[in-house]
Amino acid sequence: MNTIREIEKINHQELERGIAGTSASWHSQFANSAWCYIGNITHELTEGDILCIMSQYGEIEDIHLVRDEDTGKSRGFAFLKYNDARSCILAVDNLGGVIVLGRSLRVDHVEQYRLPKKLQEQEESKIEQNVIRDGVAGHAYKGMEFENSYNIHQGIDLFAPPSQNDNTNSDKKTTMKDTSNEVKKREKLKRKEERQKKTSRKRTKKRKKRGKSEEKRRQKRARSDD
Repeated sequence: MNTIREIEKINHQELERGIAGTSASWHSQFANSAWCYIGNITHELTEGDILCIMSQYGEIEDIHLVRDEDTGKSRGFAFLKYNDARSCILAVDNLGGVIVLGRSLRVDHVEQYRLPKKLQEQEESKIEQNVIRDGVAGHAYKGMEFENSYNIHQGIDLFAPPSQNDNTNSDKKTTMKDTSNEVKKREKLKRKEERQKKTSRKRTKKRKKRGKSEEKRRQKRARSDD
């Protein structure tokens, strides 16, 4: 969140000084890099979901959603490459801080980015076999299935009625959300009960301490009377 606010502050200062969009802008140091970093991504989002969000500001050439090697689950951050480095500027300025499923996206430039060695070897092997043409938008995910059936080379009919799969996925997400809310409620109730028990123990301890002090005073008065 601090990084998001810092970027917003810098952009506001550049607008006031009239240097936004010029070589004096902080964006200019990343003029030769079309890669950007996307962080604080909810684990429910797939590569296709991220493409849908980020493609608002330019054609996407590549994406690497970092996943756990053992479970395959998203680790909550990704690296994305636009076809034009200027698209990165638009994405950083306009998508940083945007709320997606309750989380504020962090979008920032990446000056130098290299795909993990394993992915590099896979791409080089495909290039050698002429499976892909280097540099073609979306080549890293050519032939791969996304969970939401998004295809980088095809548009989406926004006015088409929802399919049965869409309804099923929607029901699953609703169920997951309801379950998550129930878990949060139980955890909140548990923390509240623990606080109440802790407060009760403190009060009991104080009462016992006061009782001992009063008993000592009574004994002291009784001895002085004698």
